Amino acid sequence: MRVLRARSVGIVCAVCLLSITCRSPQDAVEPRRAVPVDPIEGVLDAFESHELVALDEGDHGNDRGHAFRLALLRDPRFAAIVDDIVVEFGSARYQAVMDRFVQGEAVEPESLRRVWQDTTQPHDIWDGPIYEEFYRAVRDVNASLPPDDRLRVLLGDPPIEWESVDSRADHATWFAQRDSFPATLIEQEVLAKGRRALLIYGSGHLVRHVIGINYSESDEPYALPLVKLLERSAPRPSVFTVWTNTFTELDAIQASVTEWTVPSLTLVSGTVLGAADFSDYYPFQTERGEIRGGEYVPISEDEWRPLPMEQQFDAVLYLGSPTTLNQSRVTPALCADSDYREMRRDRMRRTEMPPEMDGLTPYCEEMLGR
Repeated sequence: MRVLRARSVGIVCAVCLLSITCRSPQDAVEPRRAVPVDPIEGVLDAFESHELVALDEGDHGNDRGHAFRLALLRDPRFAAIVDDIVVEFGSARYQAVMDRFVQGEAVEPESLRRVWQDTTQPHDIWDGPIYEEFYRAVRDVNASLPPDDRLRVLLGDPPIEWESVDSRADHATWFAQRDSFPATLIEQEVLAKGRRALLIYGSGHLVRHVIGINYSESDEPYALPLVKLLERSAPRPSVFTVWTNTFTELDAIQASVTEWTVPSLTLVSGTVLGAADFSDYYPFQTERGEIRGGEYVPISEDEWRPLPMEQQFDAVLYLGSPTTLNQSRVTPALCADSDYREMRRDRMRRTEMPPEMDGLTPYCEEMLGR
C-alpha cells in the first residue's frame, strides 16, 4: 500500500474553506458559492480519508476528461498514493493480458485490443483511441517505478464470452453483472488487501440514488449501482465520488463558474452547486417509475422527487462548457477494417439492439467518403 504524502498547511486551509465544518450558522441556511481547487490536488487529497475515489468519465469519450485522467495518472504523487485503477472499459476475461501489459511485457496488438473490444458493450463505445492511450500511459508510468510500486489496472467489466452469446437473453446474463461484478472485484482485490483504488466509470454506476426509479430504495439489481453496493457492504468502505460535468452549463446554476480555470474541482456539500437538483446535471430522464411491491411502476411527472446533487456526488469536475468538448471516435483505419465492422454489426444483431443504436455504420461511411 502506498504511503500518503504529508499535508501542507496550505492544503489544510484550502480544504477547510470547502468543508461543512467551516460554515457559519448563516451559511448552513443559505448555500454558499462553490469554490474551485486544483483538480489533481483535490483528488489526491480525497485519498487521505477514502480508500476509493470514483471518477465519473462524463460523456464517454470526451477529450478533456481523458486529458485530466492522463495528467492525474502522470503526476508523480499519484503512484505514491494509489495502488490500483479499476476501469469500466475493459473485459475481466483479459485480466492476465492487462497485468502483463502494464508490467512492461510484450503483448501482441491483437490480444491487447480484445481488452476493450470484447466488453459487454456490443457497439463501439470503447473503440476510440483514448482508451488504448490510457492503458499505454499506465504502462509508461510503471516503467519508471520499482516493481513493488507499480500500478495495477483491474478490468471491471464482466468476463463475457461472445462466442457463447447467441441471443439477447444470453447477453443480458452478463450485462446484468456490470455493477455486481466490479463491486466484488474491488472488495476482493482492493479492500481486502488494504489497497487504494481510483475507479473510472460512467456516472450511472457511481450515483447513490437511481433517477430512473425516482430515487426509491430497492434490492433489485437495477437499483444497486456500483457505489451503492460498495457502501452497503460490511465493513462499509468509504467512497469519494466525482461527477465530471459534460451535460449541462454549470453557470446556469452558479454564474461565477465561467471564471474558473479549466479543469477545476469543487466539493459540493453545502454549496449552491450541491443544493441544485440532480436533474439539472443529468437532463435526459424522460420517464421515471418507482418500485412498488417488487414491481417497476411508471409514475407521472408531478410525482418526480427532487434530489440535491450533494446527496449523489461529493465533488464536481469542471471541464468548461460542454459545447467545447470533442469526442474520441473510431479511427479511419479501424473504419476501413471490414472484419471489425462486421464484428460490431453481428454483436448488435445477436443482442437485438435497435438500428438507431448503430452509430458506427453512418460514421464510418462518412469517414470513408461513401
